[in-house]
Amino acid sequence: MKLEYIEIGQIVNTHGVRGEMKLNPWDVEAELLRRVKTLYIDGRPYKPSSARVHKNCLLLTFPEVTDLDGALAFKGKTVSIRRRDVQLPDGQYFTAELIGLTAVNAETGEILGQVKDVVPYPAHDVYAIDGEGGKEILVPAVPAFIQEIDIDKGTMKIHVWEGLI
Repeated sequence: MKLEYIEIGQIVNTHGVRGEMKLNPWDVEAELLRRVKTLYIDGRPYKPSSARVHKNCLLLTFPEVTDLDGALAFKGKTVSIRRRDVQLPDGQYFTAELIGLTAVNAETGEILGQVKDVVPYPAHDVYAIDGEGGKEILVPAVPAFIQEIDIDKGTMKIHVWEGLI
């Protein structure tokens, strides 16, 4: 099942005295967020009047926020986007879309468990799957292990190599 809204980061501070805010993205590049036309904070839509990337963060302003005090009111707020407003490259997903997928053995169809976390590592992410009996299965997020991810069906088909489980 596709999510309508995805949490993508948090406003961590103000920047300057003219209402600019610093958004720390969670699992997406700031450059991708710079192009998003509408952000959602507390369920309310905001259209940035400016957005620029600075040190892996996004500095943004809203027309209704013109000073430091106005920007401080947003500090600590979680920012969401509408999923349909962002086009990710093929094979890339937001972490929130992957959590809860049913992991299935690609060869046998056996259910392995549910994806409970996506752990970032320098080389590639690793999917943490809550397996049978509470056993954790760690699967590298690379094509050798991941046959298919189908968000609509809620499944992730995994090539199970000897020693993986």
